[in-house]
Amino acid sequence: MANTYTQIHIQVVFAAEHRKALVDGIWEDQLYKYITGILQNYGHKMIQINGMPDHMHILFGMRPMQALSVLMQQIKQDSSKWINQNGFTNRKFAWQQGYGAFSYSKSQLPKVIQYIKNQKELHRKIRLRQEYMDILRTYAIDFDEQFIFKSIH
Repeated sequence: MANTYTQIHIQVVFAAEHRKALVDGIWEDQLYKYITGILQNYGHKMIQINGMPDHMHILFGMRPMQALSVLMQQIKQDSSKWINQNGFTNRKFAWQQGYGAFSYSKSQLPKVIQYIKNQKELHRKIRLRQEYMDILRTYAIDFDEQFIFKSIH
């Protein structure tokens, strides 16, 4: 769209179904590249991506040509399909429903980039569920704990 100028920085966080640790370090870089391609194909700009075997953090510059919910549906759907087609897991892979999305100003980006880069170190000290609830509380987002990254009962 002509004469449209934006600066929208979003971090999304989402987990593997039932928080199963299925993303293997052997192929996680390929997954990050694949997801980067999805973002770029829709005109968005990857800033930082990293995660753990059970969840993902993505920081990107969002272009206002697509709804965030549609983009997230495409990322999760396409990457799940790619993981399954490549036989990276011995069971069907899927991402859990829902995601968290948080916006940042340009001045906050270096701190968020470092935070995402340090996921493996951070998760030696804190579990995903606690990390996620801390983020939600920091941003004063109302939530119901029973729906936060459900695990198998």
